[in-house]
This record gives sequence, C-alpha cells and structure tokens, in this order.
Amino acid sequence: MSSSPPIDPQILALATHLHRELRPAWTQLQRPQPWPLEEAATPPADGWTAASWPASLQGRRCELIVEASDGAAIEAGLHSGADAVVLDLDDVFSPRHGNLERAYRHFQQVAARPFPLLTRVRPLAHQERRVLLDGAPAIAGLLDLAAWAWCFRERETVLYLPKLDTLPEAALWRDALQLTERWLGRPAHSLRVCLQIETLPGLLQAGALLHTLRDYAYGLNAGRWDYVFSCVKHRPEWPFPERARLGMDQPSMQAYARQIVAVCRQYGAEPVGGTAAVAPDPHDPGPALAAVLADKQREARQGYTSAWAGLPELVGSVQAGFQGVQVHPELSSPTRDELLDIPAATSLPDEAAQDAIGVALAVFAAWLDGRGYVARLGRIEDTATAELSRALLWNWVRHGLLTEARYLQLRRTQADDEMPAARLLDRLVLNEACAPYFPEVAEAMVPEAPDGTSPL
Repeated sequence: MSSSPPIDPQILALATHLHRELRPAWTQLQRPQPWPLEEAATPPADGWTAASWPASLQGRRCELIVEASDGAAIEAGLHSGADAVVLDLDDVFSPRHGNLERAYRHFQQVAARPFPLLTRVRPLAHQERRVLLDGAPAIAGLLDLAAWAWCFRERETVLYLPKLDTLPEAALWRDALQLTERWLGRPAHSLRVCLQIETLPGLLQAGALLHTLRDYAYGLNAGRWDYVFSCVKHRPEWPFPERARLGMDQPSMQAYARQIVAVCRQYGAEPVGGTAAVAPDPHDPGPALAAVLADKQREARQGYTSAWAGLPELVGSVQAGFQGVQVHPELSSPTRDELLDIPAATSLPDEAAQDAIGVALAVFAAWLDGRGYVARLGRIEDTATAELSRALLWNWVRHGLLTEARYLQLRRTQADDEMPAARLLDRLVLNEACAPYFPEVAEAMVPEAPDGTSPL
C-alpha cells in the first residue's frame, strides 16, 4: 500500500480547491487560544430559522451508525430495518491500514442505492497525513466533505459536522459548503448538515453556531460522551467523578439534553438524540434492549425526534422509544449554572480507574490496528469513550485522586510498558496538558510504515 491511498482524482480535485481557498483560515483556527466560558456568543434574537429538514429523513426515528470502511457492516445496515444509515468517519472509524481508501470506495458504491444515507466527517482539528495536497497533509474534514459530496453529487447530500467549538469553525464549514456547491454546480444552499453539539463551548453557543450555518443546518445532535470529554478539557480546575456518575440521570446532563431541544424549538431545527451504545448479551439481550428503550423514551419525552443505534440489533428498541410517547409541551432552557453543575469527586475507587484504563487501552489498540470500536463488558467503546477515559485519568492525576505511581501500577496489570497502546495512554495521562484529541498524538507516536503496518 502506498503512503497516499489511490483516491478518485475528482475527489482530490475538489479537496485541493477547498484547501487552497480555506487553508489560511484553518491555520488561524489551529493557534491555541483560551476560550473563556463567559464569552459564549449569542445569535440574533429573531428573524431567522434553521434550514429545511432533508426530504429523505422526514419521519425517520432511527439512524444506524456504521464504520465507513466496513463493507459488510454497511450492507447489513441497509437491511437492518433502520430508517437511515450513517457511514461514520469519526468516532467508530480508524483511517489506518487502507481504511480511508475503502471508505471512499464505499461512498461511490452506495450512492446509487435508494436508501437514506448520511456520513459523519472528521473534525477540522484532524489532519490526514496519508494524503498530501499541495505538499501538506490534508485537513481531514475537508477531504471527507469532498469525497461524500462528489460521490453524492446527483442526489440529496447530508452530513454530520462533529465537535464544533467556535463561530470561526462554523464559518469555515459554511464557506466549505458554499465552495463545494459552486464546484459541483449545485443550487445554492442545497447541501444539508446536522451539527453535533458535543463540546462545552458548542453547547453554550449552540444558537450562534446554528445561525452561522443556518442556510445548511437543519438540526442539532446530542453527543454525550464527547461532550463530557470536552467538559474535562475546558474545566481542568474541576475534579471530575467517574463515568458511571456522569450518565443522563445526572442533573447537569439533563440540562445538556434540555438545552439542545430548547435551541432547536426556538429556531425550527430538529433535535436528534444520542447513540444507543450497549452491546446486548446474545444469550439474554432483554435487559440491554429494555435500557435502550427507556433511554429513547426519555429523549422522546424531552422533544427529540430520532436517535442513533450503534448496532443493528438495537434498531427496533430505538424506533420503539419514539413511538406513542407524550412529548413534554415546554421545557425551560437551563441556566449556565445548571449546565456547569457537575458533581465534584472527593475520592476515586480503584475499579473506576481500572475501567477507564481498560477502555482506553482496548480502543487505542483497536484504532492502531484499523478498527474504530470494540464491544467490552456490554458496552460499545469507541474513540469518544476512549477520549473521555484518558481525559478522566489525566484529570484524576492532576487532582491527586490518582497518583502517577498508582496509575502506572494499575495500567501495568492490563498492558506491558512497551505496548503501543500503553505508551500512547501514558503520554496522554502523564502529560502536563490535556491533548485536544488522541488520533493526532497516536499518528505521531505510532506512524504507519509505507506498507500500511504499524511498527511496534
């Protein structure tokens, strides 16, 4: 395998155009700039609405997310009974070992299928080192946009935009969508995007982000674990509790869910719920499916209209959760204090640290090997939960809830020091600052050889 996958020249032509026009603005975004929480932007009070909902998604209840490089999973998804399928290039995807080439080939193959299809591109913060445009690594999100838009140029084109933080980011995506439409000769404002509200800055200024992308954005999507991960990064002074204490029954997480619905109701956007991410026991799936049903019924009562399933066997429970549920007629917008009211940790059970270490190690090893997620202890673990796990470990070490020596002792019970996943986790946990995202660190620490292998 070559260091740059053989991608369709038409995709590369569009991607090159986007990069030449937008790389200067993107470079400005990469400069570290502290973002005070009190400076959240607000949108104009009235006189505008979100973009119209995509015709192919009207009335749907469940979108199944699949790894874009997994052809068998895509085919199974098309026959799963889901109302739509999301080909993912972000949380359940690893670009290594030729996966990017395979994913883009799958885009071309499924574009002719008469089925509602979406993709989730990668964040603007990520670079694609396997593809050089004008001598520099491609901006992963813009490359993914070019691939999806080119392959779907003759039909409705819908994307999820992940991990939006700031208005300049939203403006760059808006400009990228405009440039893409002009390049393809599409009508203005014909592309459609759903914004994933999965960062703390993104939540606090969700209305302003929606306003910036109002000609394209039809909805807001809840991404709970990425959101908690962002909270850890943006509030390093706060001692966070273990993941089990940060579920959707926690008041600040309920406030998070309410805020997304409130913004959508105010501006006519669609609120899309979170991912059902349990892995049912094949011998006794009932408890897991019942938990999914209850979670989606909660979202439906809050006003969400649909949600994601992480596995085909969860589709029926997700769909059932949005059927026959009485929607709360009016949910008040939470206050900033309610959104930030996360419980403080005063102690840390060893079991919580061991679980966080295990999740991070399992996902890191899979990701380095070209797999985007793992099923572990009844849960689907992906880059979002791995990011949260390693950030929590970093936070606990910083606050003295977990000493460096104890962390290393616990980590060594699960992985030897020389294992790539262990070296990556140590770098992230013991570093002075919390790294923005692990894939960038992983690509630098464990680069792929020209033949696509990862050196040990």
